[in-house]
Parts: sequence; structure tokens; C-alpha cells
Amino acid sequence: MTSFSEQQPATDFNTFLTSFKERLQHLLHVRSDIDQLSVKRGVPPFILRDILAAQPLSTFIPQQYGGRGGHIHEGLRLLSAASYESLPLSLGFGINWALFLQPVAKYAQEAIKQPIFDGFIHQQKMGGLMITEPDYGSDALHMQTHYQQQGDHFHLQGLKHWAGLTGWADYWLLTARRKNESGQLGRDVDFFICDSSAEHQTIIVEEYFENLGIYLLPYGRNRIDVKIPKLQKLEPHSTGIKMMLDLLHRSRMQFPGMALGFLQRLEDEAVAHCQQRQVGGKNLSSYDQVQQRLSALQANVTIAAAMCLNSSKKAATTNDLSGAGLEANAVKTFVTDMMQESAQSLLQLVGAKGYRLDHIAGRALVDSRPFQIFEGSNDILYIQIAEAIQKLMQRRKESNLLAFISSFELTSRAADYLKDRLNIDLTLPLSQRRLNAFGQLISRIIALQLVEELGDSGYNRVLIANAREHLIQRIAAELSSFVALVSSTYHETNADHNNWLDCFYRQEKRDR
Repeated sequence: MTSFSEQQPATDFNTFLTSFKERLQHLLHVRSDIDQLSVKRGVPPFILRDILAAQPLSTFIPQQYGGRGGHIHEGLRLLSAASYESLPLSLGFGINWALFLQPVAKYAQEAIKQPIFDGFIHQQKMGGLMITEPDYGSDALHMQTHYQQQGDHFHLQGLKHWAGLTGWADYWLLTARRKNESGQLGRDVDFFICDSSAEHQTIIVEEYFENLGIYLLPYGRNRIDVKIPKLQKLEPHSTGIKMMLDLLHRSRMQFPGMALGFLQRLEDEAVAHCQQRQVGGKNLSSYDQVQQRLSALQANVTIAAAMCLNSSKKAATTNDLSGAGLEANAVKTFVTDMMQESAQSLLQLVGAKGYRLDHIAGRALVDSRPFQIFEGSNDILYIQIAEAIQKLMQRRKESNLLAFISSFELTSRAADYLKDRLNIDLTLPLSQRRLNAFGQLISRIIALQLVEELGDSGYNRVLIANAREHLIQRIAAELSSFVALVSSTYHETNADHNNWLDCFYRQEKRDR
């Protein structure tokens, strides 16, 4: 894998990023009010125009095509800078980066790369990805959008929904399965670049969704009936499914970039509020329970920073991430859980005032929630993490959790802090609900190792120690939840038998 130190940094990126932050500050706090913008759907044209005029998306484009280089560490910093001001804006950048520009750079045919990248750099164009279908959300491999080759083009037909930038993006990556002469769909998945401005490539938006949160970005239902030239089909290095996994795993590894600035903003808002708010004759931050919340918010920022460092070393497009599902899923699930947890905590600290969409606390709550759902629901991804670990343990004929954690590449450093807790024997295979809890436990252990590696790189030792303490506490809680899970089931009952008022009357009758 390409190491972080081997990447050639853009020497003027710090200057560019500083200037871009100042532009966002001016656009979102001087020329407009982000608190008011965030309760309305869409973005005023001048805001989007002036943001894209700074060419932020050039950060994601390789140097040989006129971009800043497409370096992972710089892309993560740009996402973080954007998410400090607006999580939806950062998500929009992330969609363009991970779900369009990176796959095009890696898999598109060479003849079309330059004109596409020129459009992003000089014409403020944008791109997105359509995978999800109304009847096949998490079951993407059974998508029904299909294509047939007709002469010099491919004819794609189907229905897609919940694609970020619906109706906005100039380019789309469309996923489809080949339809043979007998009408059956192939098992593999192929990707096509759709140029919405070209003839026969217009995508019809049948409905715009009234999405809860992330108001700045449009989502909807899209009717696909397009003819794509052969040149616009991506070329997988092996299979289309492996290409899709490489794309999605890389995207999940880059979630910490969106999370970091957002988490830092929540910490800053919480600290400022608690220092100013007077309760019982003293400021809120002097209370022990409040300190616990502030400390947890600070720990979440450190953990996200550790994930950013890790992704910077591993997520380059030169690396094949199709087999990196365990690590990518662990990063995506935990960092998005931290986003929602931190938003809940800030709202609790701010109180009633924060329960408004035009307040950062209320907005953070609804904007961060879908991150736990899209690009793989966390419930499903936790099970996938656990199944991967379970398979490795069974292959090694190892049932002791501590013994496995101590020898596993992604967790061995963390084992030193968990010897008194993880020395338990598991009965494999685990039930589905226990797999979910086990996946959560593993993700926190992997995060602990990433924090230790961040500490090795010279990060503030006090913050490392704080994050370590919170992670150990969370691991203990997850382990307790995992061990204590009961085999409960839902029971069908007659509504007449569930009436508490009848119980009251019967008890009243007995007491007379």
C-alpha cells in the first residue's frame, strides 16, 4: 500500500484551505445566515456558485488532469473544514469525491477523463452515484436496473432513489446488471457514466423527497431510460462487484473527514454554551455531569482524528479496498454513531433552545442521523463486522476473545488495555442479535488501536489519554450488553388482552 509519507503533498494546500475557510465564513455568516439557510430546502444559487468558484473539488482530482492531486489527507481536511460550517455541504463534497471523482479516476476509460475533470475544475460541474432502488436498498446486488448493448451504446432502464444531489448533478455513475436475450439479469454489476447534458442521457426526476434533515441537498426518485456510449462504461480490474466494494469501502473510510469538523464544531458549541450559561449561581461547565459530557465530546474528536490519520495511509485509489470491508465498516459505523451521540449530547446541554432546526444543536441531530443509515445501515454493517471476526476465529479454532484480539492485526495494540475484560470464551456461531452487539464491541476495540497509533505520531498525549479512557469505558459497556443479551421475541396478542385499564378495574373490584 502507498504510505502517507510517500504521497507528494501540494505545497500551497494550507494557503488554499485557509482561503476556502474564510470564503465559507463570509458566505455562510456574512452574506447569509446558515442557521436560516438550513431550515429551507436547497441552496441559494449565489452561495453554491461562489463556493464552487473556489474550485474545492479540484482537491479530489489527480494532478495530471489539472487537479490538486487527489491526496486522501487533503481531501479529508477539506471535508472537515466544510463540515465545521455545514454537514450537508461536506456531504455534498464527499458524494462528488468518493462516489464519482475517485471511481472515474481509477476505473474510467482514459479518453473521457480529461473532459470530465475539466468540467469540475472550470465549469463548476458536479457528480453523484445511483445504486439504491425502491425495492432493493441494502440488497443492492439484486438491483433491477438493467442494460442491453445496442450497437455503439448501452441502453439502461430502471428506477433509482435516495441519490444525493438528485436533479443537481451534471454527471451520474449509474449501476445496472446486464440483461441477456432471455430476459434474465446477470449476477455482476456494471457502472456507467451518464452525462445529463448529452442527448439520450437525461434522467427524469419523478419526485423530490421531503427528507428529514440535510435540507441543503436534494434527494428523490429517478427514472432511468438512457443510452450510454461505450466509452462511458467503467472498466473493472476484475469484477464489477469487486469494483463496487472497492468504491464503497473507500467511501466509508473517508467518513471521518466529514465527521471530524462536525464533531469539533459540536464540542466548540458545547464548551462555549457551558462556560456562558449560569445555573445555580455558577456556570454550567463547573458541574461534574457536564464535565463528563464535554470530555466525551472531546474524546469523539480525537477518535475521529485517529480515523482520519488511518484513512490517509490506506485509502488511496492505488490501493484495492474491495477486501477491506471489516475495517471500513468499523470506521463508518462507529464514527457515525459518535456523530449522533455528540449531537444528542449538545442538545441535552443546550436544552429547549437547541430543539429548533435553526439552532446548531437541533440541526446537528437531524442532519447526522441518516449517516447511520446510508451507504450501509449500521445494524447490517455491525453484523458484517462480527461475521468476519467470527469466521476468522473459527478458521483459527480460537474461542477465547482476548487471545484472538491479541493476535489480530487491527486490535493487537488495544489488547494490552483490555486483558481484564476480554478474557472470555465464546460459543460460536453467534445469533444475529449477538452478532450485532459483537460488531459494536469490535468496532470500539479497533478504534482504540487507531487512537494508540495516533498517539505514536505525536498527537497531544492528554487528548489521547482522554480518548483511551472513554473507549475503555465504552468497550466495557458494549461487552456487558453483549454478554447480557437475552433471547426475547415479539409476541402476537389480542388488543383486548393488553388493556391496562381493565387491570385497574379488576384490581379496584378486588379491593372493595
